Amino acid sequence: MQAFFSWLASLPNIVQVPLVIAAFLVVVAVIIVLIEVAPRPGTAYTWVRAAIAIGFPVIALAVFGLEAGAAWVFGLGAVLGGGLFWLDARSTKGRGRLIQLALFVSPALLLLIVGLVYPTIKTIVAAFMDKTGNQFIGLDNFVWVFSAGGNGGLISLINTVVWVVVAPVAATGVGLIYALWVDRSRAEKLLKVLVFMPMSISLVGGSIIWKFFYDYRQGNQIGLLNQIVAWFGGEPVNWLQHYPLNMFLLIVILVWSQTGFAMVILSAAIKGVPVELVEAAQIDGASSARRFRHIIIPSIRPTIIVVWVTISITSLKVYDVIAVITAGQNSTSVLGYEMVRQFSLMPPQSGHSAALALLIFILVIPFIAYNARTLKRGN
Repeated sequence: MQAFFSWLASLPNIVQVPLVIAAFLVVVAVIIVLIEVAPRPGTAYTWVRAAIAIGFPVIALAVFGLEAGAAWVFGLGAVLGGGLFWLDARSTKGRGRLIQLALFVSPALLLLIVGLVYPTIKTIVAAFMDKTGNQFIGLDNFVWVFSAGGNGGLISLINTVVWVVVAPVAATGVGLIYALWVDRSRAEKLLKVLVFMPMSISLVGGSIIWKFFYDYRQGNQIGLLNQIVAWFGGEPVNWLQHYPLNMFLLIVILVWSQTGFAMVILSAAIKGVPVELVEAAQIDGASSARRFRHIIIPSIRPTIIVVWVTISITSLKVYDVIAVITAGQNSTSVLGYEMVRQFSLMPPQSGHSAALALLIFILVIPFIAYNARTLKRGN
């Protein structure tokens, strides 16, 4: 792998771009084959699945740079892949299915324990310890979060609450309105692509774009918003310096990013509403507003809740926007950013960071429980 990237870096830029695109297309093609082609019934596809099961472990070991002399490692990969294929073929026969389930669930369960359960327990313990992690200090870290003296923790908590209240409602509402507007229109696909495009951009990239939009300069303006103000005869404003205006301007970025997600999911739900119900209400003389209120909304209510909960959890964990645009300055910090900042201080305030992480975890639980309850009722 390292040799490949070194070779790629030695090529001219005009050659690197098509090669990277070609590699991406190859990966997409392989994924499509795995999803669409390999599961088909028939002897030929059985051999395709066998080749994939045996070849992938061998290729993976080769890509990660193992020396060619370690032939036994490649043989082990082939044997492992063949064994998994054999178990898959026997999965519907007697104990084979139980063995397969245990074998395939075990790695995920192990990763879950190592990557989630253990860190969660360790974080909970660290939230009640001092910054060194050696001395128990009780609730002192949480007192810092909620006290007036701990401005970093307190303002972060207040801002996070505002983010969770405003961003999900705005993104879900705008997405729903847009989904209704473009539903069954002639340019529906194009209009949906335009709104969904921000989802294809990382929040870091999107934040950089919006940072230029809000930018403030005393001389030549490069911030579009201030340039618009200047066109109307106003004076440039340092938008990101004034609280709470700066916080709402940052929320706009998340709403811009998540509206496409809400629109796509809600649009699919709207198309699932029985046409007969809408037409019957229309024949009975119900207005568009009444049809929307009494038919569309009740029919897609579980989907609305899922979208709202998903964006709410994203708002609770937001970090990228703050880190890129303000770095928490001018009272714009949130729990996610403050958690990382406290751990990055010298010396690291691991107790404060763990308390903030635990607080985020506690705030997420009601959303997940409400979402699970709604889905259970829907079923």
